[in-house]
Amino acid sequence: MNKEENSENMIEIKNLRKDYKMYKSKKARLLEAVLPFYQNHGTFSAINDLDLTLKKGEVLGILGKNGAGKSTLLKMITGVVAPTSGTIKVNGKISSLLELGAAFNSDLTGLENIYQHGQVMGLTNEQIEATKQDIIDFADIGDHLYQPVKTYSSGMFARLAFACAINVNPDILIVDEVLSVGDMSFQLKCFKKFEQFKESGKTILFVTHSITDILRNCTRTIIIDAGRKIFDGDVKEGVEKYKKIIVGLDDKTSKEGILTDKQILEKNPNYQALKEKNGETWKSHFNENPNLITYGDGSAEVVDYGMFDENENYISVLENDKEVVLKSKIVFHKDVKDPIFTMTVKDFKGLEMAGTNTLIEKIATGNYKKGDVVVAEFRQVINVAPGKYTLSFSCTHFNSKGELEVLNRKYDALLIEVLSTKDTVGLMRLDSKIKIEKIRGNNEK
Repeated sequence: MNKEENSENMIEIKNLRKDYKMYKSKKARLLEAVLPFYQNHGTFSAINDLDLTLKKGEVLGILGKNGAGKSTLLKMITGVVAPTSGTIKVNGKISSLLELGAAFNSDLTGLENIYQHGQVMGLTNEQIEATKQDIIDFADIGDHLYQPVKTYSSGMFARLAFACAINVNPDILIVDEVLSVGDMSFQLKCFKKFEQFKESGKTILFVTHSITDILRNCTRTIIIDAGRKIFDGDVKEGVEKYKKIIVGLDDKTSKEGILTDKQILEKNPNYQALKEKNGETWKSHFNENPNLITYGDGSAEVVDYGMFDENENYISVLENDKEVVLKSKIVFHKDVKDPIFTMTVKDFKGLEMAGTNTLIEKIATGNYKKGDVVVAEFRQVINVAPGKYTLSFSCTHFNSKGELEVLNRKYDALLIEVLSTKDTVGLMRLDSKIKIEKIRGNNEK
């Protein structure tokens, strides 16, 4: 690589490794600390022989499940954590949005902490003075600026810390799930500032669990799994691979295409136990909510649910403009006449975004006897705004008195994400056809 090419490399990582000692007990840890030749620990590799080169102007999205090693990697790049082995070369000034306000002194005022943060970042007094007002205006915390930071609310603390980190004109910006701090107006300022960084050609490392944010913001993505980099390349390709990782598909399965529920279950070592206990379940391959709420009189039970594409393949996320198939499997424990099968999409605050049922759609469901098993299938396009949502399923009916009874309801059963490559204002995505027509010019009467 020539010198010109090297000058464009903002970050170069070679054979990076981070190991942590794992002790079986506090006693073992103490003995090893006081006895030089005593060794009684295992080793956990948070990052394992990772190579990475990041060029000027790239926006790198880092994907990986919880515990994959993403945060450890960022902490080593920023110098918070020392690597066990390997090298990290950084060309330029880094500003990190990892641990906001980590350098703040709680006994100092907000204004004093602005100066202290600037000094920690290596800024001269002249540079601090030049950026001070921008920080003050961005944080917008009023007279609290002159009060000790220890008196701040968590929101005020986050605003000031974010303002300090984002207004030092870094060459490299590292972001880890912290763009949504403060109230909505402040979040808007954060995202606008982030867009300005992208447009100015800054190099950005971006870690988030939101696949939508990765698709919207990044020029390249890597996937980290168990401390190893298993993908490095095109954003869309990386997202597709990550979606398969989420639902538990291995590399061989991924090459063959997404298999049917039965085929995937048969590859599961616990298949026979699952089959004997619960039947061939769909939900085991999705992000099921461990805190779901279930209730009803027990006449029926929603025992399974899942999400599929139009070809009956498992999918882990919804994509706007694409048809999705939502299924629930219901077992009847009593005879039931004319049950109503429902599905509902809610946001994470519990707001119902969309939903339907067989009564609304005027579907005659018929009568069922004890032991009958039914699959309710809902096939539609769901154009809600990109973000995270929950799916709920239920079975109800009207009793002999005309009263609605819940036989079984699984509230917030599945945790899902909706993707869109189109920006959206509000809660729903509108596919508008907009026409602009000039009807009068300056020289027209």
